[in-house]
Parts: sequence; C-alpha cells; structure tokens
Amino acid sequence: MRFVLIDRILDIQPGKSIDAIKNLSLAEEYLADHFPGFPVMPGVLMLEALTQTGAWLIRDMEDFAHSVIVLKSAKTIKYGSFVEPGRQLQLRVELVEHGPHETVLKGQGSVENQVVVKGRITLARWNLRDKNPALHPTDTSIVEHLRDLYATLRKGSVGSKAMVRTSHGEVHPALAAIPGYPA
Repeated sequence: MRFVLIDRILDIQPGKSIDAIKNLSLAEEYLADHFPGFPVMPGVLMLEALTQTGAWLIRDMEDFAHSVIVLKSAKTIKYGSFVEPGRQLQLRVELVEHGPHETVLKGQGSVENQVVVKGRITLARWNLRDKNPALHPTDTSIVEHLRDLYATLRKGSVGSKAMVRTSHGEVHPALAAIPGYPA
C-alpha cells in the first residue's frame, strides 16, 4: 500500500466496526492542484479513506488471510461538505455482509460531527497465488508489510507512549534528558 490515507486506527470491534482518523495537512501534494487557492481533499480520496478503513477491518477479522483487498463497488455515496487542511476526518466503517470473496460495508466520514462522506462499499479480496502459485512469496511479503503497517496504525506515531520506553520498561535515556519530560 503506497498511498496510506489513514493516520491512526482508534478502535476496532472485530467483525463489527472500525474507527480511524485522517489528519489533512497542507503538505499533501495533491492539495496544490485541488484547488489552487481553495485546497480541499478530493471526494475520491475521502472514498478511498473509507475503503482503506474497511480493508483494515477485514484484515483484522481474517488474520490477514488475503494480500489484496480492493474496492469493487461504491453505492449511494453522498458528500456533505469539504475537508480542508488542518481538519481531522473521522472515519467509521461497519460490516454489513461478509462473503467468501466480497465484503459489504457501510461507512461515513465526519469533520467536527458534520458528515462529509457516507455510503455503502463492496470490497473484493484475494491472494496473488490464487492465479499464479509462483506468487506465493509475494503474497507473504505483502502480508508481512501490511502487518507492520497495521501495528503502526494501531499504536499511533513513533512518538507515542508505546515507543518512549526501553525493552526493560524505563523511559528511553534520550527522552529522560529532556527537561520536564513526563516519566
């Protein structure tokens, strides 16, 4: 996954729902073109953020059984407003139906309790080895990368409290040296 539109997974109810966030920054390159003088997150990227959120719910539920999860269809997608830089897009996706190769989800994205995108999406999933057994190592590599990314999204940024302690539980010496750093 090269274009990650989720900054953090806040909560996951396995097999039921997931809550995540996307912090929109002016530093994101696509905002320079969408639109000059009025930068806003494109609607298709709001939909992609819902898709990626739903894919994490499926991966968690299936213990990363598939290397590929993609958007198959989007229905009744409605947009309510713009998402501007400096805003946080709060995403919630719920499981509707889970079949052997496709999953139907409903989701919505909100900014400060105002719905900016909502709709129903169907995600398809498979492994590359299903069509070409020689690609089994590629599936394994993709899943390994996704597991690492999932761990990062679940714990937050590198600066989160999970990362400030050594393997023995003490505050890392570099951080302890900062005056006023909380222990």
